[in-house]
Amino acid sequence: QVQLVESGGGLVQAGGSLRLSCAASGRTFINHRMGWFRQAPGKEREFVAVIRGDGGSTYYSYYAASVKGRFTISRDNATNTLILQMNSLKPEDTAVYYCAYQRGNSGSYYYTHVYDYWGQGTQVTVSE
Repeated sequence: QVQLVESGGGLVQAGGSLRLSCAASGRTFINHRMGWFRQAPGKEREFVAVIRGDGGSTYYSYYAASVKGRFTISRDNATNTLILQMNSLKPEDTAVYYCAYQRGNSGSYYYTHVYDYWGQGTQVTVSE
């Protein structure tokens, strides 16, 4: 069993930055996917970013087009923590952000159904 706990959300002005963390407990593997999704009011949960290692020192990360160049996903293996650094925030980034973990790497990382574990979410609000 894997448990995920997000933190770091809050209220920030447009153009500002926030750093989200997701602490994972239980048995996780560096070469399995961990990702961030978000859900705005009245909208479906959408992909933000994902990362996985190759078992060595190489990590692969992918981003939604809407956040590429502004957000950075990383993984601290020493503390088993997933990080999302968000810069140049926009009001349209306002959403509840969720951390997710997949046992393995099958299927498209873009879809919520391939992930096996989810955190409870953390609210990010970006004001004008």
